[in-house]
Amino acid sequence: MTELLKGKTAIIYGGGGGIGGGVARTFAREGAKVFLVGRTREKLDGVAKEIKSGGGSVEVAALDALDEKAVDAHVEQVVSKAGRVDVSFNLITRGDAQGIPLVEMSTADLLRAVVSGLQSNFITARAAARRMIGQKSGVILHLNSASGDGAQPGMGSTGPADAATESLMRYLAAELGPNGIRVCGIWTAGVAETLTQEKLGAVNENVPAVEQVKQMLAGMTALRRNVHLADVAEVAAFLASDRAAGITGTMVNVTSGLVLK
Repeated sequence: MTELLKGKTAIIYGGGGGIGGGVARTFAREGAKVFLVGRTREKLDGVAKEIKSGGGSVEVAALDALDEKAVDAHVEQVVSKAGRVDVSFNLITRGDAQGIPLVEMSTADLLRAVVSGLQSNFITARAAARRMIGQKSGVILHLNSASGDGAQPGMGSTGPADAATESLMRYLAAELGPNGIRVCGIWTAGVAETLTQEKLGAVNENVPAVEQVKQMLAGMTALRRNVHLADVAEVAAFLASDRAAGITGTMVNVTSGLVLK
């Protein structure tokens, strides 16, 4: 433990998920007081139990990140308990649709990920930023697949959704920078420990078996390796820390070289 985040207060939306849980555990290990948010209390409690067993500080709240009033109220609760909000990380799932040609995709399938991703990131970032402005400091983070920066057939709604949230990130960084607030994102792709047949099937019903997908993804990367949970979580902890004080308005590439840019 390097205590990168000692004394920091971090809200993690989607903290009960595979990547969210890994990030939360890493943040807590690095000294942050972690507030986990998600819709499923059982999953949040499971991650919280692990953090507490390791001596970390954590609280949970079950709410929908698309509910503006609930998100705003929760941020106020965090401030009343911890005194401030230093980090807000949105890892909420969007309901992406892949494996369908765009000309055959329904409008609802296309817009679901675009709208829900943009909306939840806006709501959570705005709620945190309103508090961070008074502090003259803070970090707002989000996670994307890097599909918004290119054009790969079959990626469906993922590319447009990624592009939308990345544009929001840059505009927030420009507006909030003078107040000492940094806004960044992480590109990743197919985090090995979080891939399950159920999750893959929810995005693309024609997806191959999990192990086949992992091998395929690793073979497409420059490093010939899958992205692992620790890769993403450690980078997130760095970005949330004061050591990344000069980084804002950009996406950090954690794809094992699946994307080279």
